[in-house]
Amino acid sequence: MTTLRNAYDNQLRAAVPDPLPAGVTVERDGPLVRILGFDHGGFLTYRDLGGLTGAALDELIARQVEFFRRRGEQVEWKLHGHDEPADLPDRLRAAGFVPEELETVVIGPAAPLAAALPVLPEGVRLREVTARADLDRIVAMEEEVWQADRGHLADGLAKEIAADPQSITVVVAEAADTVVCAGWVRYVPDTGFATLWGGSTLPGWRGRGIYRALVTYRARLAAQRGRTLLQVDASPDSRPILERLGLVPVTTTTPYVYTP
Repeated sequence: MTTLRNAYDNQLRAAVPDPLPAGVTVERDGPLVRILGFDHGGFLTYRDLGGLTGAALDELIARQVEFFRRRGEQVEWKLHGHDEPADLPDRLRAAGFVPEELETVVIGPAAPLAAALPVLPEGVRLREVTARADLDRIVAMEEEVWQADRGHLADGLAKEIAADPQSITVVVAEAADTVVCAGWVRYVPDTGFATLWGGSTLPGWRGRGIYRALVTYRARLAAQRGRTLLQVDASPDSRPILERLGLVPVTTTTPYVYTP
């Protein structure tokens, strides 16, 4: 687990898209990487905080709050369970950041999954998509699942596909004309990783192996591109499925969100 977590820290945590999607910029503030221009606000990530503690850490956090307050934009600070110092969550909350749902970072080898064929229920097929109309259909499915606005998702995926179509593959599971599940895989440049995202499934289609098939399909795509490891920020629903498929938990991640 330590080896996998080190690979995650070193290869993924401060990785940024290259080339950047249109309108997206990356800035650095000390150890922080600040990503701007995605449609749902800013994003803060880092390999580690370089040993910052106490007042110096509070100043770094306060600069982010002031920066995004002036922009009138919300921002997500991606906190990990093994981040130092241990009081970082308290300092973020004191500065006005609000924690969202905890997820588990799971990692596993791509090859065993890539060796299997995706098994789907009768009447369901998988299809790779790039057209805006299909991205909008994914948003409609996600909004039905989560009962929340997901419009930014289509905009973000469209920008990524336009910037570098080789860096991401979006896959839908369809029953007739209905998108019942969707997920995407990002091939992180200059690493051994592919990262899996999405996976929401309409309630009436759960428990039938569709999410599992979508994971297997994306593992095959990753292996074809020479990626050896798969990484997922797993929700409590998807974590048991992913662990059965051979991925192991290495840490947790919690979005801490500041909204001006």
